[in-house]
Amino acid sequence: MALDEWNRIFNDTIEENEIEDHWSIIFDDHIVPDKPDPGWKQFISGAFARFMCSMCRRTWPSKRVLVVFHMRRWPEENKGVVKVRRFRQECKRCSTRAMEEPRFSAENIEVLLEKLVVKILVKCYSKDAGEKNTPFHLDGRIDGPHEAAHCEACKLGICRQVTATGPAQD
Repeated sequence: MALDEWNRIFNDTIEENEIEDHWSIIFDDHIVPDKPDPGWKQFISGAFARFMCSMCRRTWPSKRVLVVFHMRRWPEENKGVVKVRRFRQECKRCSTRAMEEPRFSAENIEVLLEKLVVKILVKCYSKDAGEKNTPFHLDGRIDGPHEAAHCEACKLGICRQVTATGPAQD
């Protein structure tokens, strides 16, 4: 989904949680997990998405797509910004090994952004928002190992596979 769709869902979720500041969301492929800029807070989640190879058109699902959010609020300006990095994967069949962007369903974007807004309330407004554990929607049967050799986050040494403690980490 395009950034416009992420912004629409994000703004709806901000409004539903009665946050009066103006928040925006941008994609930023340069943010690094566990290294937010000074003054920025972080939220990391694993999520379900699909991928499609731009060369051979092969598609595949992944329930271990790393999504990193860095957020910052400027209370004096009544605004906040969220930067999002969605880690990519490459096709295991093609020799070109182009990194492909994850494709999230609208339902899974909603789940991701609901979890994000809870973190914004806690980290930027010091509110106890109560943790919701809304599951991601899986599109078809997902089994098999995580293919670390084709995961951008694994190649960078920052992949956080789903563990017994759950997919979301602060």
